[in-house]
Amino acid sequence: MNISDLTITKAHEGLKNREFSSKELTLTYLENIKNKDNRINAYLAITEELALDQAERADQAINNAEKEKKDFPLLMGIPCSIKDSIVVKDYPSTSASKILENYISPYDATVIKKLKEQGSVMLGKTNLDEFAMGVSTENSAFKTTKNPHDLTRVPGGSSGGSAASVAAEEAMYSLGSDTGGSIRLPASFSGVVGLNPTYGAVSRYGLIALASSLDQIGPITKTVEDCKIVFEAIAGQDDFDSTCQVFQFEEKDIDIKGLTIGIAKEYFAKGIDSDVEKIIKNAIDIAEKHGAKIQEISLPTTKYAIAVYYIIVPSEASANLARYDGIKYGLSTKDAKDLLDVYVRSRGKGFGEEPKRRILIGTYALSSGYYDQYYHKANQVRELIKDDFRKAFEKVDLIFSPVSPIPSFKVGEKANDPLSMYLMDVYTCPLKLAGLPAISIPAGKIGPLPVGLQIIGNYFQENKILSIAYKMEKMLQ
Repeated sequence: MNISDLTITKAHEGLKNREFSSKELTLTYLENIKNKDNRINAYLAITEELALDQAERADQAINNAEKEKKDFPLLMGIPCSIKDSIVVKDYPSTSASKILENYISPYDATVIKKLKEQGSVMLGKTNLDEFAMGVSTENSAFKTTKNPHDLTRVPGGSSGGSAASVAAEEAMYSLGSDTGGSIRLPASFSGVVGLNPTYGAVSRYGLIALASSLDQIGPITKTVEDCKIVFEAIAGQDDFDSTCQVFQFEEKDIDIKGLTIGIAKEYFAKGIDSDVEKIIKNAIDIAEKHGAKIQEISLPTTKYAIAVYYIIVPSEASANLARYDGIKYGLSTKDAKDLLDVYVRSRGKGFGEEPKRRILIGTYALSSGYYDQYYHKANQVRELIKDDFRKAFEKVDLIFSPVSPIPSFKVGEKANDPLSMYLMDVYTCPLKLAGLPAISIPAGKIGPLPVGLQIIGNYFQENKILSIAYKMEKMLQ
């Protein structure tokens, strides 16, 4: 079976027409993982038993639907991978950290419940930067994921394992999470499609938290059409997440002709790789040739976004990670002298360098005497960033930009330079601070290395983003 040509819709038709069964499809993916993943390291755990059981159930449900002459869900019997910061009942959920190495989740995340209701097949849990802290998937406590297009380079992060699994044909689609760019950056580096939904469009219940006011689960897929299918399956209100809102996805085709597309001058300033700039400007030119109006805009607070992001995220992370204390669950040292020693030893052994760095920064920013100076001030500037986007969307329908200033970099190239890593979020974190949706689609290549185009929309305008992304995908092929 040639899975490289399969998309969700094609696989659905294949299952419907009895060209293959879900079990056969699943076994093909499992075999691909066994043959490839020792080089790519996309997976932390392969859930083969679960996958085959779900595939057999899907085949039975498809048979029943055929007998009753009914349709079955588009995701039924389709194999996927899940970022290991999204919990799956009765299976490990480590968030790529030693402190959760032996943690088995007692419940399903809401998005997992929704996929199970659809009849999806879960192949395994994918690698990430520890607690989603990173842009390269080098910060994992267990392994470094490689870019399937060039094994000497990173796949992006923190959802690098998810993106690599899709790019390497080790899953038909994946779920990742995006806090500052953790779906879109790996999608760009790995040459796949990644959607960061509006904050509140998809439930965060069951996502191991990094920064609660920014984290958002979203799909990573081979095509924009597939992305739309997965997004529709996981979006919607959830009683377990008070920030999750009622979301009705519009089934309306949006024509690129007549749309006004904003180009932020701050996103093409000093620091962007000339080849990346050329590829993105080519995509903008193509949109203009097909009837879009291109308008330069300004997002002046962009220059403050990285500083704001790296105060808010460590602050929220230090609060969220305080629950890992060696008492309730996760790693606990047995040779501690007293309660404080349990905390110190468990957290000292369990957390890697990046979580420790962010816990220290965040605790400092939230401490008495510094809260107003740092965290409170950062949130004030965050409001100004939101206001910049609000003003922009009064003039334009969408914003086009690069995802990253550079293509994928070498494994180890930036490992000892955290600040250089942080700057990779320069085009992706501003809209996260505003809570806006955006998608990354492949726009071209520099040699073997993919480059992604970012399409940013206004709140809950995923339909507009996906419609235009679908058209741009066809134009850029």
